[in-house]
Order: sequence, then C-alpha cells, then structure tokens
Amino acid sequence: MDPLLITLAKALLLCLTLLGVFAYMTVIERRILARMQHRLGPNRVGPFGLLQPIADAIKSIFKEDIVVSAADRLIYFLAPFISITFALSAFGAIPAGPAGSLFGFDPWIMDLDIGLLYVFAATSIGVYGIFLGGWASNSKYALLGSLRSSAQLISYELGLGFSALTVLMIAGTLNLREIVELNVWSVSPLLWLPLAVAFFTFLISGIAEVNRTPFDLPEAEQEIVAGYLTEYSSIKWALFQMAEYVNMMTAAAVVSTLFLGGWRGPGFVDAFIPGMSEWPFIWLILKMAIFMFLFIWLRGTLPRFRYDQLMRFGWVYLFEIALGAALLAGAVIVFAG
Repeated sequence: MDPLLITLAKALLLCLTLLGVFAYMTVIERRILARMQHRLGPNRVGPFGLLQPIADAIKSIFKEDIVVSAADRLIYFLAPFISITFALSAFGAIPAGPAGSLFGFDPWIMDLDIGLLYVFAATSIGVYGIFLGGWASNSKYALLGSLRSSAQLISYELGLGFSALTVLMIAGTLNLREIVELNVWSVSPLLWLPLAVAFFTFLISGIAEVNRTPFDLPEAEQEIVAGYLTEYSSIKWALFQMAEYVNMMTAAAVVSTLFLGGWRGPGFVDAFIPGMSEWPFIWLILKMAIFMFLFIWLRGTLPRFRYDQLMRFGWVYLFEIALGAALLAGAVIVFAG
C-alpha cells in the first residue's frame, strides 16, 4: 500500500479520535466538577448524559453566528482555524507504541528525529490563533486576553524548555520514540533528583501553556468578560474550545512520553495481564487519563492567580528551578557519567 495513503489514513483517524475524545471530555469534566461541588452535572440528554456532546454540537452549529461589524473579517474567521489546525498537528509526532504494534502499522503519524522540537513548534504557533482572534475582534477585552496569552506563553515556555532539556541531555536525542525506548529513569540513580524536579516544572508549565486553571488568565471571566473569546460565537467559539482540549491531550501525552515511559508499562503488569504487551498504546492512554483528571481536579479546587502573581511565578520561581534541574543533570552527566 502507498505509504502516503497510509499516513493520510492514520492522520484522519487520529483527528477523528481526538475530536471524539474532546466531545466526551466536556461531559466528563462537567460531571467530575459537579461531583466535586455536590451537584449532578449534565444527565438529561441520553443515558447518564452521554448524548450531551451531540446536543452541544447541534447547538453550536445552529446558533446565530454574530460577527463584530468593526472586526478584521478575514483574520477574525481564520484565527480559530489556526488554533485547531496546529493543535491537531502537534499530536502527530507522538508515538503510541513500538514499530508495527498497531495492527501491523506504526502507531504514529511522523517518526521525526526532531519530534520534540516539532511538537513545541506546533503548539507555539497555535497561540497565534488566540492572539490574532483577540486583535481582529476589535474589542478591548478580547485584545487584553490575547496579550495575556502571548505573555504567558513566552514566560512559561522557558520553564517548559529547560525542563525538557534535562530529558534531552540524558537521552541524547530529540526523537520521542527513542526517548521512550531508552527510559531515562534507568540511566543512573544520580539523575533521579533533577528528573523529578524537571517533571514537576514541566507539568506546571504545561498547565500554564494550555491556559487551564489556575493559569486561565487569557479568558478570566471576572476580569475581562471572556478574554479572546468575548466576540466569538457559534462554531468559531467551538473551534477554540476544541483547540484547548486537544492541547490538553497533547500536554498529557508529551509529559507521559518524556517522563513516564510513554507506551511502556510496568513489566510485572504486562506479565500478569495477558495481552497487555500486544496493546502498548493502552498504557499511554491510561497515563494521559491521569493527567487529564489532574487538569480537571485543579480547575475544581484552585483559585485563579492574579496576573502579577502569574508572571512572577513563571519568571522568578519556575524558570530558575527548571534551569537548576538542567544544570544539575548536566553536572551529573559530565562528572559522574
């Protein structure tokens, strides 16, 4: 079979899967938050509320599409498509198993030697959708939200990059599949401390990158209405929501791949449960599910930072801690390796 057709088929399947997971993540999040707040959550549309995503999709499609009269119409319409396109593209370089483990096919779209750089680049370009959407809306609240998002991205990408640098120095490669196969935790016990610090700084930076509570300043309702989403409605608003949830899934997949072995599970479990070794992507899905629950848990328990606290935390604390972890890992590699 033509390799290009296989790649296109896998890309289409991945996009449909991510959008399907997005639809039901909205229900799962609303039900979990409701339980945390002693409510029931959506449970009327279909059994256990399972048809709620279909109802929400129909409502978004048929809702009146309001366009601001003074908006830059071309950029206003393109912005949500930029966000969702690059959010979906970023997931393509994440491996879900060893070669040939998905019904005889490789469980990834692209096996890139610079896979991690590609993921960072795609997710960084996605913020242009937010910034352009806020600017093109010709609204002060939308512009403030887009400016906040840009400043937040720059601030927390430093911590994200230095946290990833710790793993890259140990693995010696940017290829995500090779990082998983190496298992950075098995290299030397002396590297466990910088790896643990890098894991937590990467996780916190990842939460900030996807604008989730307590870092959801770009769309802080109590301060700037809905931030960059203020002037969006109907399907364009839904596209921005899709991009946010897909970015959450990407962040969960990347942190699982870099620090928790990706598709690899504990050997004793693979031996105890027959067939687990034949479906390695299940382990990646389980690890991602844990982090997705963490995102929801944080939203239900933590208050939002003030903007000055957000910036101070990123520049004064997170950046220095991530840099220290990278320097410590480099010293261990040079002097004790």
